[in-house]
Amino acid sequence: MLSFIRFADRLSAWFGKTFGWLIMMMTIGVSYEVFVRYVLRSPTAWSLDVSFIMYGTLFMMGGAYTLSRGGHVRGDFLYRLWPVRVQGAVDFVLYLLFFFPGVTALILSGWKYSARSWQYAEVSVNSPAGIPIYQFKSVLVAAGILLFIQGIAQLLRSFIAMRDGVWIEADEDVEETEQLLLREQEDRAGVHVD
Repeated sequence: MLSFIRFADRLSAWFGKTFGWLIMMMTIGVSYEVFVRYVLRSPTAWSLDVSFIMYGTLFMMGGAYTLSRGGHVRGDFLYRLWPVRVQGAVDFVLYLLFFFPGVTALILSGWKYSARSWQYAEVSVNSPAGIPIYQFKSVLVAAGILLFIQGIAQLLRSFIAMRDGVWIEADEDVEETEQLLLREQEDRAGVHVD
């Protein structure tokens, strides 16, 4: 179980971090558009579509990574007060009843949606540039598969929490800037507070 959890976490992290670089590409693309639109007075016909495609891809492909790090929104004002075994049982049931049927629907309907788009080489109707979008529709299927794999890992985490009363956390791979700055400040002052 632990080896699958670690595999799923590493897979999700790799895709999340890799597609996270789209932020840089989006920044460059939007900056270019602002420059040519307002300085050169020659706007592009493709910038809006490309930024939507990149943002959507980033959002979808980062979903499994966010799930692995417990970053999705949840109403845990009561949940966090429960014992770990109860949390694990609730998560286990909710994953089976809601998560897996929803993700399975995403994969199956995304497959049909994507296949239809590939058949007629769909292009965007939102701009005169006619940006191809059929390859973007495949992201639905890829993101669904990654979510399904990570969901199995989360289900196994829930089972371990029910059985052992302890959560198996994902490896730390990023740190909030505020925490990093606080630690640097504490190190300079010679004080460490948790």
